[in-house]
Amino acid sequence: MKTVIVNVLRELSGLFIDDGLFALAISAVVALTALITPVTPLGAGLTLVAGCLGVLVANTATAGAAAGKRPPP
Repeated sequence: MKTVIVNVLRELSGLFIDDGLFALAISAVVALTALITPVTPLGAGLTLVAGCLGVLVANTATAGAAAGKRPPP
């Protein structure tokens, strides 16, 4: 049982360590959304959706470009 818990924790930490900029960017979008929420809830929702999608697209494009520069195995 302890091995399963350790493996799960390693996988979870790997999500943030492997792509730290992605996690940081998503955290920034969430923080911005938290600041906007009291002013305009609809704007906060739109900011959250658009921001997360924008970060995802940018991260995917960057990873794709980096993968294209690597030699094939």
